[in-house]
Amino acid sequence: MKLLLKAALHHRKHFTLLIFTFLTLFALTIASQMEMFALGILSSNGADFFALFSPKKEEVIRSHDAISLHDVKVKWHEIDTEGSGIITKEKAAAYMEKRRETNPLNWILRNTAKTFHLSDNINVLIGLLVVIAVFKAIWLFLSRFTTQLFAIRISRDLRQRYFEHIQSLPMSFYQEYNIGSLSSRVVGDAGQIASSLNSSVTNFLQTPFTIVTSLLVCFYLSWQLSLVILVGLPMIIMPIVFLAKRVKRVTRQLQLNQERFASVLIDFLAGIQTVKIFAMELFSRKKYEEQNDRMAVLESKTAKYALLTRPILHAITTLCIAGVVIFGLYTLGMPLSQLIVFSGMLHLAYEPVKKFADENANIQRGVVAAERMFEVLNIKPHIEDQDGALELSGFNDSIEFDRVWFRYQGEWILKDVSFTVRKGQTVAIVGPTGAGKSTIVQLLPRLYEVQKGEIRIDGKPLNAYTQKSLRENIAFVSQRPFLFYDTVAANISFGRHFSQEEIENSAKRAHAHEFIKELPDKYHTMLTDAGQNLSGGQQQRL
Repeated sequence: MKLLLKAALHHRKHFTLLIFTFLTLFALTIASQMEMFALGILSSNGADFFALFSPKKEEVIRSHDAISLHDVKVKWHEIDTEGSGIITKEKAAAYMEKRRETNPLNWILRNTAKTFHLSDNINVLIGLLVVIAVFKAIWLFLSRFTTQLFAIRISRDLRQRYFEHIQSLPMSFYQEYNIGSLSSRVVGDAGQIASSLNSSVTNFLQTPFTIVTSLLVCFYLSWQLSLVILVGLPMIIMPIVFLAKRVKRVTRQLQLNQERFASVLIDFLAGIQTVKIFAMELFSRKKYEEQNDRMAVLESKTAKYALLTRPILHAITTLCIAGVVIFGLYTLGMPLSQLIVFSGMLHLAYEPVKKFADENANIQRGVVAAERMFEVLNIKPHIEDQDGALELSGFNDSIEFDRVWFRYQGEWILKDVSFTVRKGQTVAIVGPTGAGKSTIVQLLPRLYEVQKGEIRIDGKPLNAYTQKSLRENIAFVSQRPFLFYDTVAANISFGRHFSQEEIENSAKRAHAHEFIKELPDKYHTMLTDAGQNLSGGQQQRL
C-alpha cells in the first residue's frame, strides 16, 4: 500500500487536483447527509403512536407491549384537551411540542420546517428535496470525474517515468528481464495502478470522513442504539482482512502468469516464420493454451475472493440495521423522524465499508502492480556519466584495450585482452563462437562496463567522455537489422533532423532508393513491426 501511495504522491504537480478531488468528495458526503435530514424533516410533520404514548421522561423506557389501555386513555385526554374524542394532526403536533425532548436534532428539524413553512407547503418540501438531489448529482459527477482524472494523470506520468528509467539501464538489465515482463509492467501494471488509485482515493479520502461524521451523529442521537453498531464492527472487519490477504497472494501469481503469457505470445509473433517453416503450430498452440488456462484459473480465484466479501457484509449490515430499527422503535421509543435520520446515517457509515470490500480486490491488484513497477524503478543504473565528463568531438589517434577483463553471470568472457587500433586502420576480430567478439564491440560504446583493465580513446578512459557523445561517434551495423514501427524516412533519419534531400541521398548510397520509390507512399510508407512488410535484403539496406 505504501508503494501505491508513493506512486500517487511522487508527482507534486497533481497535488492541487488531489485537494480539489478531496473537496468534491467532502461535498458529496455533506449532500448525502443532507438527504437524510430532509427525510427527517418530511417525517417530523406527523406524530407516531409510540412517541405519543411513551413516558414524558426521556430516561424512562417503555416498550410497546407495556403500554396499557389505561395509559392510552390518560394520554388521550391530555392530547384531546377539548374532549371531542378525536385526535387530529394539529392536536398531536401541539402535544408533542409541549413534551418535545431537548434534542438538537429535533430542534433543527422543527425549526427548519417552521422557517421554510414545510409543514404547510408540500411544494416547498418537494422543491427542497429536488434541490438537494440536484446538488448531490453535481458533486457525484465532479467527485468521480476528478478522481478518475487524477488516476489517469498519475498513470501517464508513471508510464513516462518507467520508460525513461529503463532507457538509462545497461544491457545487462535486458538480459535479466524478458520483453513480456517489461511490456506487461509498462502497459498492464500502470493501467492497474490507475484503476486502483481511482478506488483508493475514494476509499481512503471520503470513507473515513463519511464513517466518522455519520457515527458521531449516531452516537449523539442515541448512545444506547449506537452500541448495537459496535457489535457488528468486528464481524465486518474480519472478512475484509481475511480475504484481502488471499486476493493479494493470488493477484501476485496472476500477474506473474500474465508476464509468461505475454512472453509466449510475443515469441510466437516474432518467430511466426520459424513456426510455420517447421510446422510447429500444434506445439505453439499447446504452449499458449497452457498459460491461457493457468491465467483463467487464477482469474477465477481472484473473482471468487473478491465476490465473497459483498454478500457476507450485506448480511451483517442488514441484520445490524434491522436490529437498530427494532431496538430503537420498540424498546427506546425513538421518534420516527429521529429514527429515520439515525438509520440513514448508519447506512451512510456502512455503505463505504461495503464499497471498500467490493473494491478491495482491485486495490490489492494495484498494490502488487506498484510493487512490480517499483522493482524496476528502484534499480540504479550503474553506468552513468561522471562529473565533468568531456564531449567526444572526434577520434584523432587511437583506441586502446589495456588488460581488459569482462565476465557475464560469473563466467569470464574476456581475460586480460590488450590491443591498440590506430586511426585509419581496418581491424577484423575473429574467433570461435563465444570467444567474446561481440562483447568487445559492445564494450566500446559502454553498453557494458569492464570489470578489470581500461579502454582508452586518444589516451583518455571511456568514462572520461559522456555516453551520448561517445555513441554519436560510433557507427554500428548489427547482424540482425531492426526497423521501428514508423515511416521509411523516420527509420533512415532515426531521431535526427535531416532534410528530404539528405535522406534520399543516404538511401541512394545504400542502394535503397529504387525499391523505396516503388512503395505505396514512398518515403512516407509506414513499416510494420520490425519492418516485416519488407524483404530481408531491403531491411538490411535501410
